Amino acid sequence: MKDLKDKCALVTGAGRGIGKRLALGLAEAGCRVALLARTEAELRLTQLEIEAKGGQGFPICADVRDFDVLSQRIGEVRARMGKLDILVAAAAVQGPIGPFWESSREAWDDTLQTNLVGVMNCIRLILPEMVERRRGKIIVLGGGGISNARPNFTAYAAAKAALGRMVETLAEELLNHNVQINCLAPGNSYTHMTDQILEAGERAGWRDEEMALRVRSTGGVSPAKQIDPTLFLASAQSNHITGKIIHVDDEWRTLLDGSPHPEMYTLRRVQKL
Repeated sequence: MKDLKDKCALVTGAGRGIGKRLALGLAEAGCRVALLARTEAELRLTQLEIEAKGGQGFPICADVRDFDVLSQRIGEVRARMGKLDILVAAAAVQGPIGPFWESSREAWDDTLQTNLVGVMNCIRLILPEMVERRRGKIIVLGGGGISNARPNFTAYAAAKAALGRMVETLAEELLNHNVQINCLAPGNSYTHMTDQILEAGERAGWRDEEMALRVRSTGGVSPAKQIDPTLFLASAQSNHITGKIIHVDDEWRTLLDGSPHPEMYTLRRVQKL
């Protein structure tokens, strides 16, 4: 993606897992990447990996739930990097695992605050300048529960489904502002969340436990399979795509040559019409 060279991107959840993968991919494509997460040591490691390959990474330690601190940190990003062209909202927590009625209110409230409100905070702070410039790309990471029920992960699934509707709705608001927002469902790859599922055992349900075992042994979805659609959605090649929920297993490359049907790649998951 040649048009990504020297673009300014902010990736939340960039200290580990899929957020880190995507930050590395954007940097390798030529972006200058602001790395945001709660753990400074992890951010520094991501920065070192980016710089070892000749890229530019700027660590910013913040919690996406804290709007005021987040606003200050994003201001620091602008002062150092300039205006942001791309936002990848990847910060998320697993939340409580097990029957909903056995989980604490504090646990699912924290999940919703991080996985839903945290994403909305980031978008709210970055979107005005994108609208003013009439240019911007927002990519929100989906997850299990965005298109199908996910028992024993109710708070996580509810937050991800809400993100899907938020993306679809906000895309409609932005149609006349040349800012595109899409949701990428990254599939199952080996992260700390995989270990949390395995530690939960039967409370996760046999399907998720079996999937976690398979992912731990195989590594799950490859980095390239997640990075490639992210670069597409971050580039000018996807200017005609907005409000979609695209899974890495979808035939998203067909979108290079044309727009999808309005009902395709939505919460209703209409694949072919």
